[in-house]
Amino acid sequence: MNVSTLTTTIILIALILLVLAILLRAVRIIPQARAGIVERLGKYHTTLNPGFHVTVPFIDRVLPLIDLREQVVSFPAQSVITEDNLVVGIDTVVYFQVTDPKAATYEITNYIQAVDELTSATLRNVVGGLNLEETLTSRDQINTELRGVLDSTTGRWGIRVSRVDIKEIQPPHSIQDSMEKQMRAERDRRAAILTAEGQKQSQILTAEGDSRAAILRAEGEKQSQILTAEGDAKAAILRADGEAQAIQKVFRAIHSSNPSQKLLTYQYLQTLPKLAEGDANKLWFIPTELGDALRGIGNAFTPANAAPDMGDEEDEQDAATPPASPLVDTPVVKVTAEDLNPNLDKLDSGVEIPDENGPLQP
Repeated sequence: MNVSTLTTTIILIALILLVLAILLRAVRIIPQARAGIVERLGKYHTTLNPGFHVTVPFIDRVLPLIDLREQVVSFPAQSVITEDNLVVGIDTVVYFQVTDPKAATYEITNYIQAVDELTSATLRNVVGGLNLEETLTSRDQINTELRGVLDSTTGRWGIRVSRVDIKEIQPPHSIQDSMEKQMRAERDRRAAILTAEGQKQSQILTAEGDSRAAILRAEGEKQSQILTAEGDAKAAILRADGEAQAIQKVFRAIHSSNPSQKLLTYQYLQTLPKLAEGDANKLWFIPTELGDALRGIGNAFTPANAAPDMGDEEDEQDAATPPASPLVDTPVVKVTAEDLNPNLDKLDSGVEIPDENGPLQP
């Protein structure tokens, strides 16, 4: 291969590479949600939308692509003076989107910086007409006013502001301390009110419960007294019926057995010692029939074949004579328990008394 052939080959290769570089430079592929501004000979020519495009090399120049998606920019805290001359720091977040790439490129130098400065100026104007309390409680109002002002101004820049949010409002430290004390006092007041209401409700419920308990207790006591009275009445009736039946049974038994005078005399004497029972019975009264009873007991011990003397006849006559009434003619004999106890001991010694029907046991 000679020199001319080698030179020709090199030139061809260089031309091919140049053509490839020109073709590659002329072909532009724009991705989705992007836009490209084409300047031909330094003048705006067209806007490249997403897709495949061919430009004239060395004549057309494609500027950096512009993002058409909604962007979120957080701006640092801005010192704002309120209507009551308090300095607060406010952090804002702006949501915006480029709607016109040509206007965003040629109407404003740096639209992000422009949005930042416009937000700060608008925020000072809006918050300057509010006091601290309104600033802290009127975030929605501030957001709405900021969005309206920014959207009207940035429209000619090809930018649409969709939303403005206030992230944080930082009042001065002294104001924060005062607000914390105020909130603490308010919470303490509410807690005291709730506690007082709870105690009041508790006392009301306790009083109602005590009243109901007292009513139920009174009703229970009333029913208990009624039942006790009914039980006592029934017990008294049953006791009286029992005593009446016992008296009737004793009365019938005495009359059916037809007791003799000697048995009645003996039973009469057996009852007398009970009158002397007790420490307080130092003096008691007995009727004069005691002598007749003693004489009857003495006759019971006298043998049947013994000859009666004159005294016995007189005794029979005396016995035949009816005794005087104890309430009118009977004299009362006053005897102490010590004088009568020797005779009573003898009567209780277990002596058998003969009877027509047989011996009687003590």
